[in-house]
Amino acid sequence: MSETSRLHKSKARNARGVLVVTCSTSRSRHRQGSGCDRDPSGDLIESRLREHGHIVHSRRLVPDDRDILLSTLKDALQDPEVDSIIVTGGTGISEDDVTIEVAQQLFDKELPGFGEFFRRISYDEIGSAALLTRAAAGIASRKPVFCIPGSPDAVSRALDRLILPELPHILLHARGS
Repeated sequence: MSETSRLHKSKARNARGVLVVTCSTSRSRHRQGSGCDRDPSGDLIESRLREHGHIVHSRRLVPDDRDILLSTLKDALQDPEVDSIIVTGGTGISEDDVTIEVAQQLFDKELPGFGEFFRRISYDEIGSAALLTRAAAGIASRKPVFCIPGSPDAVSRALDRLILPELPHILLHARGS
């Protein structure tokens, strides 16, 4: 690691308010029908963030619906208590998977390396199926937004290898501090 990176990281602070959004029509319907809150990927994100000293502001479970997801993200971007957002799910290639497209329209700056590295890491673990993997990150309203697949394995991969090691550093730059 370069001296500049080391210096930046030494000044970086943990997230004070992460919004965790699970985008899943099936989980959303299941929750409405039975009152059950089964969201293993959202649970994993929340617990891992807390383990690393980040504060989880809140969680949302939304269906794969452009308007609902867009409204959820816009509300979070306007909320001064939310300083970063992680969206899990809705990143596949089916017609219903809209997370990437919705989030990208809000990005002021995209972080293309996030998706590139995520696919590279995924390739090492799952092989050529990584070709179907979509992940994205960017800065919107001075807040990092990460979009990752919904499987717990993919969530772990993204958190362990990319998000947790760099979130404080990204926040430092996004805030302009």
